[in-house]
Amino acid sequence: MRRIAFTTLFLSALAVSCFGQQWEFGGIGGAGFLSNVNVTAPSGSATAGFQTGGAFGAFFGQNLYPHLSGEIRYMYLQNDLHIESNGANATFSGNAQVLHYDLLYHTNRKGSKMQAYVAVGGGLKIFRGTGAQQAYQANYQFGYMTNTQQLKPMGDVGVGLRFELRPRVFIRTEIRDYITPFPEQIIAPGPGAKFGSILHDVVPSVSLSYEK
Repeated sequence: MRRIAFTTLFLSALAVSCFGQQWEFGGIGGAGFLSNVNVTAPSGSATAGFQTGGAFGAFFGQNLYPHLSGEIRYMYLQNDLHIESNGANATFSGNAQVLHYDLLYHTNRKGSKMQAYVAVGGGLKIFRGTGAQQAYQANYQFGYMTNTQQLKPMGDVGVGLRFELRPRVFIRTEIRDYITPFPEQIIAPGPGAKFGSILHDVVPSVSLSYEK
């Protein structure tokens, strides 16, 4: 929890550092499509990961330079856990939350009615298993899905388009890739099982924002 508090304060400081600049805030809605990792075990092979689910959040940003802006962003991701082998798919309720700071490079100056942009940044992702713990789970020989939470460092990259709907009101369409180490405490490897190490969470989204 201390790491979460420190990171929150650090990201907030970045946001406030340019408070005198033009700023923008908005709400986000989309979906998260997560990659799976391969699992190898003495009993065979499987895949483990998280299912597709809704994504919701908000952001606050400032113009730093004519083509560069900075944003702090929070996202809530509804993604159930699963382990699949030979057509048998074991699932477990779960979700995640992300908090990160990004730099955005815009192809046109701020104030243009249409802008393409790329984003790069980093932060933290908290994975949570929320299902009911049971003594037996299907595909237990590959891994065990747990009712717990785990904090992982996260990097993210993205591209998007920003359109002016009316003065000071904008709509964005974008796609982000949240990249983290696999949360091995949320889906714990079974005896002798080995998991892949990197997880990608590809999140296409639409946002509506206001600029002041």
